[in-house]
Amino acid sequence: MSETKIFPGADEKTPSKAQYFSWINNTNEGATAAQTEANLNFFRWLHTEYGMTLDIYAFDAGAIDGAGGYGRTDTEHFGRQFPQGFAPLADLAKTFDCRLGLWCGPDGFGETDADAKDRIDLMVGLCKDLNFALFKMDGVCGKLREEKQHHFNTMMTQCRHYTPDLILLNHRLELFSGLPHATTWLWEGVETYIDVHIANNVPGLHNRVCTLNRGNTPKLARLTEDHGVCLSSCLDYWHDDLVVQAFGRCLILAPELYGNPWLLRDEEFPQLARFFNLHRRFRDILVNGIELANEQFGPHAVSRGNATTRLLTLRNPGFTPRVVQIPLDATIGLTSSGDVRVIKLHPHERLLGTQKHGGTVSVEIPAARALLLLITTEDLADFPVVEGCDADVIRHVPGKPVELKLLGNPGTKAAVTIHNNGRSMLRAGPVIFPGTPLKDPWQRKVVGLAPIDLPADAEALFEATCFAADNNALEVRELLRSGPTKIPQVAAARDAFFNQPVFRKRHLWDKNLFDDDPETGFAACRRWSHHNIREGVGAAGFRIDFGKPITLDHFVLEVGDEYFMQPLKWHETLHGSVSDDLRTWRPVQFFIDSNISGRIPDDKPWRYLRMRGCPDLVREACAFCRGKALDRHGWRATNLFGVFGGWRGASFKHALAATTTINEIVPGAYLAVAIHGQHGIEGASVALRVNNSYRGANRRSPSFQSNVFECPVRHAAGNTTWYIDLTPDLAGQKIDIVALLKDKPSADLRIEAWLTAYPDPFVAVHTTI
Repeated sequence: MSETKIFPGADEKTPSKAQYFSWINNTNEGATAAQTEANLNFFRWLHTEYGMTLDIYAFDAGAIDGAGGYGRTDTEHFGRQFPQGFAPLADLAKTFDCRLGLWCGPDGFGETDADAKDRIDLMVGLCKDLNFALFKMDGVCGKLREEKQHHFNTMMTQCRHYTPDLILLNHRLELFSGLPHATTWLWEGVETYIDVHIANNVPGLHNRVCTLNRGNTPKLARLTEDHGVCLSSCLDYWHDDLVVQAFGRCLILAPELYGNPWLLRDEEFPQLARFFNLHRRFRDILVNGIELANEQFGPHAVSRGNATTRLLTLRNPGFTPRVVQIPLDATIGLTSSGDVRVIKLHPHERLLGTQKHGGTVSVEIPAARALLLLITTEDLADFPVVEGCDADVIRHVPGKPVELKLLGNPGTKAAVTIHNNGRSMLRAGPVIFPGTPLKDPWQRKVVGLAPIDLPADAEALFEATCFAADNNALEVRELLRSGPTKIPQVAAARDAFFNQPVFRKRHLWDKNLFDDDPETGFAACRRWSHHNIREGVGAAGFRIDFGKPITLDHFVLEVGDEYFMQPLKWHETLHGSVSDDLRTWRPVQFFIDSNISGRIPDDKPWRYLRMRGCPDLVREACAFCRGKALDRHGWRATNLFGVFGGWRGASFKHALAATTTINEIVPGAYLAVAIHGQHGIEGASVALRVNNSYRGANRRSPSFQSNVFECPVRHAAGNTTWYIDLTPDLAGQKIDIVALLKDKPSADLRIEAWLTAYPDPFVAVHTTI
């Protein structure tokens, strides 16, 4: 008698399901009902405001099962996290057509038949009573014991009796006879937390170039998982990552997000919803894909669709634009005859033109970007397209006007036609984009650096970057990058993350030094003992930037415990210094007891303070002048950067430099100083010298070391890129770009500076139809 064939919840032609999972919003301690409610309300707002549908919201580790062990729903731990169980959250998700999912292990069947029944009843109940849509089974929880595989098979069969479309993700597990129940496997075993689990291995214009270089699944298989797009770190150019994930690979879970998407800027949420909506519109035909020739289309190019409509995802990880000739024929899978419309969907949207089948269209893929094209012979209903300029669709939901943002370079104008539902509307008169026309490209190579003698102000250049950058949690960096929000649901989700007890107790944010809260602090992260967070820096120093020159005569770091003072020792002297310009430093001696304190020369104001050592945990940082505590608004601190020179310090001996002038600085402009080649762990530093003042690199790829919420940031041993923000006052100034190296550069090491900006510095004109 033949065995019943198992259907694993989906097949290669099943349309994708949009998913969010909560890893890095929580770690192994697990989510809570309150935090989950805030997150679900964020996605409900996206659904109500922009029509975005999220199919699955999945709890990650710690909801029931945890790292290394199995749980139950009748325990004190579960009751504390979810006092009313999952039901209220499932009901909330249902209000915007979403279902829940769960991270778990494959076993938990205990030692007796009664134990096994309890586990089976628990998991089946989630499907029967709450319509759970996904189980993510992870080896981090535990393995499936071979003798328990029959219980696993029983459990999965009963679960799918109630939810036949249940997705089972297999993360690093041997499931024996239960393997046919698994829907997917983790492709390459790779997670996608930028600069933690995946990072640039070549220089790039931004930190997410690595996602453009990541390939496609074997034979474009869709029943696998690429771990989605992580929105918790290095958020610039997140949309290129999402285009590749959702439209290029288009796996069974797509678009797929995790982390903290509420950290995006307010103006980026319409873009997020637009990608979800576009994918949902075309998801039935996106299941059919063909790979395109790298030589003709660029790396990892894919065309998806049917005979009449194709969506092409092209990539360009390089520093310069790439022009590609697209044949409008069967080469890309377009076999129907008739007029062919070519529409750019990303970056920005635009009708590029209409041609005959069999013709060719030339398209440009911008540097370090993905390009998404819609090529069709169909007349698409209810699909507004702008001709004459780039545009972003802000809102396109039934029953409301379509809101568009027309885009152009400053000081230009464009004749714009908007096409929709077979009608074309030519705007009366040209669209005028205000501003002064640019004389030079806003994205270009500026200069190559050449060897020079180590400059006399090398220390000031090194310190400029130490004071410009930070060691906060990666999520804090992105919160500061995005700025305040005006959206209550976004604010609530952010507050739920940053105010959760585990985040506060890990002491990951320098602002804790200035909050008068004895329960918080700023600490060197030691959660990953195998990873030396200070590797390559020698003796790490503690630094404070007061934000402006201030007069003080006494400075104190409150530690309060000898254990937290490590690696420093009580009743010893700690050397430090103060400066107002980063060039000249006045020595200061600090004394270590329960706190670290020192007298500061008060004959002039100081902006910068540094110590040649750093405790593991500091509770507060305070300054006084004539007995009065000083206001600490605008202060910043770091605790992971090395000390320049000296015993076990960062001794730089070589330098390369170039001088340039940038006459036009657009909003969001920055220099990307790319080091092609190896320089050793933390063996390089880059900064600018402008009129005897200094501008450091506030960001880097891979990122500067961080006191992380989850796993450690990757160390940077070479092929780094240093990002230095440019402000309007630098226009027309002579700028010295200087790179410092510890070791003598190899003959093939090359350093060059590129000018770019984020976001694209277009002028926007809003319109509705």
